[in-house]
Amino acid sequence: MRLIATLALLAVASPLAAAQPNILFILADDLGWKDLGCYGSPFNETPNIDKLASQGLRFTQAYTAGAVCSPTRGSIMSGKFPARTGVTDYIPGLPSTGRKLVTKPTNKQLALEEVTVAEALKEGGYQTFYAGKWHLGNKGFEPQDQGFEVVVSDASLGNNGKDWQSGQKLSESAMKFLDERDSKRPFFMFLGYHEPHTPILEYPAHIAKFKEKAAGQITAAVHSRQERDGQTRLLQNDPAYASEVAGLDGFVGSVLEKLDKGGLADNTIVIFFSDNGGLSTKADIGPTSNEPLRAGKGWLYEGGIRVPLIVRMPGKAKAGATTDAPVISTDIYPTLLGLAGLPARPEQHRDGLDMSAVLRGEGTPARDTLFWHYPHYHGSTWAPGGAMREGDWKLIEFFDEGTAELYNLKADLSERENMAAAEPERLKAMREKLAVWRADTGAYLPVPGETPATEKPKGKKNKKKKAAK
Repeated sequence: MRLIATLALLAVASPLAAAQPNILFILADDLGWKDLGCYGSPFNETPNIDKLASQGLRFTQAYTAGAVCSPTRGSIMSGKFPARTGVTDYIPGLPSTGRKLVTKPTNKQLALEEVTVAEALKEGGYQTFYAGKWHLGNKGFEPQDQGFEVVVSDASLGNNGKDWQSGQKLSESAMKFLDERDSKRPFFMFLGYHEPHTPILEYPAHIAKFKEKAAGQITAAVHSRQERDGQTRLLQNDPAYASEVAGLDGFVGSVLEKLDKGGLADNTIVIFFSDNGGLSTKADIGPTSNEPLRAGKGWLYEGGIRVPLIVRMPGKAKAGATTDAPVISTDIYPTLLGLAGLPARPEQHRDGLDMSAVLRGEGTPARDTLFWHYPHYHGSTWAPGGAMREGDWKLIEFFDEGTAELYNLKADLSERENMAAAEPERLKAMREKLAVWRADTGAYLPVPGETPATEKPKGKKNKKKKAAK
């Protein structure tokens, strides 16, 4: 009788669901490449995220597809470069009125025609959960419209999602979901924290410690560097910013502890990422430093697009390892499908690669070229431009100046020695490749002196998806 009962239970259970891992995706907001202890921060303290890195794989060359939030978030959800989705700036973006170039407004939402990674995982048997910052559209284009079954909005967290209490509430909502989830299905949980985005607040549990720490530092004579019309911060010594990073670390730690206590950690893939580089460059300097990377959020120098990425896969990824494999946010979609044992959707995530073999230490990326397109002005003092990386070489074009710069990242991580004059043939070849890529993706180029024709944004109406849900 016992054997019959066991066979009956096995018949009811889904073999695929039993084999599929849970997925926890944590997205920080404006967290810089050097903002974590495990990435060498000289001032901030992040013991919980450092522990996560010691248990997983830490990427040293992870990139975002955008230098600001919405483009990157759209690339994660769609597996496409921002130039394809039309979400090329933070929503709603900065007008170009009175500027040298006139730019087309960014799309105000991620089109419903995009079959998001949440929808793909949901179709594959996952229960999907979203909490926190979305920034990919308002009513009709919110997480619940893009494949997430359980949603905790910013509004429900209070103060539109930004204060230390709302971050704590976000973590509490995640832990509540873990208690109440459908245990017969694997889960995909996406947590969109606001930290350490502006306004930079003093988090009560941490601010006194970092004020004391800052007071004990020797102040350098040079604390900023000119970056075109802006100033880049060269030191990490802002107590309020450090208190926000510490707050984020505590919020993340509480969720990870919940996984441990609930016996879920061994079958849960944890991914920690940021939506763009740290805010270091502004007219009056930003609150953090990305040194040795140049500039920060809003810029296509490394400081604006190279970010922390940590992946913990118990029993599959070597604990405490690092990799210099170059990956980008469009890779997340196909990689999650690969890890979940679900079929790829190459027509959807057309700009991403499945990096699951890289995570297991079994391979390297099957490409050496990455592209960026940011044709807008930004409060960081960035002006419209584009970029590409090919192997160790990095090209940056400045549309308003009509100039281009070329750097060898292996020899010059800080992008200080412009090699354009010394490498004219390489410069020419890379500019031609970048132009071809822009044509292929339908990338918009700003124009001088006149307003471009208004185009109807994608997904304006709440249409049905092209693919069945």
